Parts: sequence; structure tokens; C-alpha cells
Amino acid sequence: MPVANAMNATTPGGLLLVLSVLLPFVGTMLGFVLGGRNAQRVALVTLLVGLCVALGIADAVVGSGQPVVYLLGGWVPPLGVALRADGLSVVMIIAIAVVIGVIGIYACGDFGTPEGVKEARAPYTFWLLLLAVWGALNLVFVSGDVFTLYVALELLTFAGVPLVSLDGRGETLQAALRYLLFALLGSMFYLLGVFLLYGAYGTLDISLLAQGIRAEPITWTAAVLMTVGLLAKTALFPLHLWLPPAHAGAPAAASAVLSALVIKGGWFLVVRLWLDVFADVVTLPSAQVLAALGATAILVGNVVALRQVRLKLLIAYSTVAQIGYLFLMFPLIAGLEAAQIDSATAINGGMLQAISHATAKAAMFMAAGLIYSTLGHDRVADLRGAARALPMTMVAFALGGASLIGLPPSGGFLAKWLLLSSAIASAQWWWALVMLVGGLLTSAYVFIVVVRAMEPAEAGWTPKKAVPRYQQVAVLVLALCSFLLGTAALCPIDVAMIGRPLLVWVEGP
Repeated sequence: MPVANAMNATTPGGLLLVLSVLLPFVGTMLGFVLGGRNAQRVALVTLLVGLCVALGIADAVVGSGQPVVYLLGGWVPPLGVALRADGLSVVMIIAIAVVIGVIGIYACGDFGTPEGVKEARAPYTFWLLLLAVWGALNLVFVSGDVFTLYVALELLTFAGVPLVSLDGRGETLQAALRYLLFALLGSMFYLLGVFLLYGAYGTLDISLLAQGIRAEPITWTAAVLMTVGLLAKTALFPLHLWLPPAHAGAPAAASAVLSALVIKGGWFLVVRLWLDVFADVVTLPSAQVLAALGATAILVGNVVALRQVRLKLLIAYSTVAQIGYLFLMFPLIAGLEAAQIDSATAINGGMLQAISHATAKAAMFMAAGLIYSTLGHDRVADLRGAARALPMTMVAFALGGASLIGLPPSGGFLAKWLLLSSAIASAQWWWALVMLVGGLLTSAYVFIVVVRAMEPAEAGWTPKKAVPRYQQVAVLVLALCSFLLGTAALCPIDVAMIGRPLLVWVEGP
């Protein structure tokens, strides 16, 4: 049974957890009231202040070496609700704050209110939704009970779905409705599992559940329902059908938010449930099933990406593949624990994979948006001239692709190295093989895009539109973050493992 972090008092820095959630939503409401171009100004200020809050949370957790806790109203669970941030939360909070901040800078070019216009629908809506997505994600990362996590998921869904259809076209509205259908079905399954847990144990607090949970049919049923619901929201194969049309049809900045950030909410909940709530209930075979779905996603997603004729669809199916890597960590953690080996390597590998994917994929979607603006299309077979017109952008695309492939010193390289090491240490060589094949397939379509973009344009060709330099710089910054993330190996503190309980996995039913 996991050793729970049963803190019963607010700790120093706990108020920062409340600010991390309230600040984006206060910004959303303030932008809604002020309206017009003021929504953009409010959003940019909020993004800057929110980054400072995220750094403050990281300082509090790393400085104390313990999770930061805030008890809402001073009531101790199970009567009250607690917000908690451990090492896993800190890693995600900082990463999301950085990525969403850079996306905000990039979006000034696409969603700035035109001069002479008091208010435009798409920019006004985008900035409000961007802050709402951020607030919902922060609530996912700091929630201390499974029902508050459900509320956070719903907020994330209803902020993310409208981003798909900002342009109002029929095909994007259809994609948004499909996304909403999958998300609501996922929420229904998750909430059914929450009801079962409350009926069986009388509490929804994660720490208290971890202390009292038992391996019995009702618990297994809850675990299955909640996991399936979250897989639908995360778009893990075969529940991925909503993702490619939704992400590929949205504007570039919105696609970056959806692909890099929104899907991480559902995945983080799976991590939280399997590692903290159901750690002594889920079995090694069940972890293998979860990873088998991930392996299928890696292979199918990469193969389908190779067949795409549009760049944004290629990147969208690449997201389907990259999601699969995130689920390989579960059998590796289980295998290491079964062999009585520290599972920190697998946990760090999974978390680093999530962060490197967020930075790389956001950069690649934004790069695709700039390419579309410059060429007037995003046909993969006709990208010639893109590298000459947008050299900085194509370098960023190549760096993001290198991280997805796993080339050193990228974050993708370090993440895959840690996962490969865990696979070898736990004698699960087949997952290592899947990762190697996935890297080769990824390198194929990244190479195709870069080579075709480097071909010279036709004589007399001129760009359809000149894109602002700051947008290109924003894309390059995120790509460099992803590519240099491998230097995290030099960090003297294992941040992700702060406050982690001792995990004990069951070897079989």
C-alpha cells in the first residue's frame, strides 16, 4: 500500500496554489468585462504574473523538499478539500506556464484585434479561452481529491472545445462536436468511477483513498471506468478519432494549445490515479494492456502521419503517436517495482516525455501556421521555398522534430533513454523495440518535410504574406526549449520525485 502524504494543515506557500488556479479565471472574467483589445492585454499580463506564481510554487516545493498543501476553508479532509502540489505537479505547472506564455506571444500575430476595430469575435474569444484552459490545467495539477479533478476536467473540456471552431467553418464545428462527444462520454465514465469510490470508502481525498483502498471488485470496476474515461479525453488509440480533425482544423495557436497542453490534463490524471490511488490495486498485466494501446498508437499514428498530404494533419497524427509514449511508463514502473528496483527512472522518463512533447509539438504546430500564411497552403508535397522564406521557422520545425525522434541532446532523447533503460532493467525489451521503431518512423516524415521545404521555390515566387519576426522567434524559443531539455539530466535535484510515495504494484490478479 502506498504511504500517503496525509498533511492536515496548510503549509508555507500553500496560498500560491489557490493563486495558480484563481489568477487565470480572474483574468478571464476581467477580460470578459473589459472586452475588445483589453482582453488581450489582460491575458498577457496574467500570463506573466502566472509564470511568477508557478516559479513561487516550485521554490516552495523544492526548498522544503515536501509537497505544498492548502486546506480550503481550513477544513481537513474528508470534511474539507485540499490542494496539494508535489514534484509531479511542479514539473507540469512550470512547463505549462512556459509553453502557454510563448503561445500567447505567438498568438498576438493571429489574434490581435485589428486597428480601427473596437472588438473582434475570434481574438476576444481566444484570449478568454486561453486563460480558462490554463486555469483548468492548474486545477488538474493541484487538486487533492478525485471529484475536484472531475470539475477540473470539465472546465478543461468546455474551454478547449470552442478553440477548435474559432473560425466558424462547418468542418471545424463538426470536429468540435465530435471532440465534445468523446469528452462528455469520458467524463461520464470517470464520474461513475468516482461514485463507486465514494460509496465504497466514504471519501474522495487522494491521500485518504490511498490509505484505505482495497483490492476488491468495486475498486477494480472504478479503476477501469475512470481509466477508460480519461483515455477518451487523452485520445489514446483507439479513442483518438476526435483528435486529428480537431487539432488540424483549428488555428495554429489553438492547435498548439490543444495538442501540447489540453491532452496532458487527462494523461496526468491517469498518472495520479495509477501511481497514487490505485497503486496497490492495478496489476502488472493491466499495466501491460495500457502500454499495448500506447504501442499501437505509436505505430499506427506514425504510419498514418507518413501518408498525410497536409502538414497540419501530419503533425496531428504525429500527436496520436507521441501520446502512446506517455503510456509506456506504466508497465516499466510496475516492472521495476516488482523487481524491487527504484522506479524513479521510469517516472522521470514519462514526465520528461510529456514536457518535451508539449514544447516540441507546440513549436511544430505554430511553425505550420507560419508556413501556411507564407505559402498560402500546407501541402507537404509542395513546401519548396519555405526554408528560404522562413529560415528561422524551419530550423525550429527541425529542432522540434529532432526532439520527437529522440536525437541528443533533446528532451525526447533523455526521456526515451530513461524509458529504454527502465525497459532493459525490468526485462521488458519489447517496449524498447517499439520506441526504436517509432523513432525511425518519426524521422522519416520529419526528414520529408524538412527536405521538401529546402527545395528552391519557382522563379518569381513571392510569399503570400510576411509574418512578424516575433512569431518566428516565439516558435524558435519553444523548439530550443524542447531540444535543450536533455540538459535536465544535470539538475542536482530530482524534482519529480519530491513527495512521491513508496509504490508497490501487484504482480497478478
